[in-house]
Amino acid sequence: MTLPTRTDAQLVAAARTDASAFRELYDRYAGRVFGVQLGRTRDTDAAHDLTAETFAQAWLSRTRFHDRANGSAGPWLFAIARNVLVDSVRRGRLEQEARCRLGLLEPRGDDADPDERWLEGLDEALAELPEGQRDALQLRVVDELGYGEVADALGTTPAAARVRVHRGLHVLRNRFSNGTEASE
Repeated sequence: MTLPTRTDAQLVAAARTDASAFRELYDRYAGRVFGVQLGRTRDTDAAHDLTAETFAQAWLSRTRFHDRANGSAGPWLFAIARNVLVDSVRRGRLEQEARCRLGLLEPRGDDADPDERWLEGLDEALAELPEGQRDALQLRVVDELGYGEVADALGTTPAAARVRVHRGLHVLRNRFSNGTEASE
């Protein structure tokens, strides 16, 4: 007789006192979180490190988890994964600026790669989007997931995932074509 499969939310709740429940959650999501981080970084070692940090943060914050996705912990875990990546990039930028101030590196300034200049301000623009739009864009555009997969990760329907992606792209398009963010 097989036991019924517990939802992600049930596993997170059980993980407050039972580490094996968290291990089960890890087994469900580690591959997907790694895939997302690999898609973002294009670096296997960095993706492994970011995945490990994602689950470390999830472990530390498991008591604050609130089920907002009908039993799925996917949106919660992918939000943590995004925050871990953003923090990593931010730390790297701060470390590079410190090295420049100490004279260990020359600042990039206008010598930045022209292919990368268009990215300036993108992190800030993404951070200003509503969380649902930001997460949908990340999953669809950066991680190249289909709308069904985006919907599963966000705990919504494919149609709602499409709307979130469309609205997020609309805001970004207006911001970068006009220099200001358009309100919706």
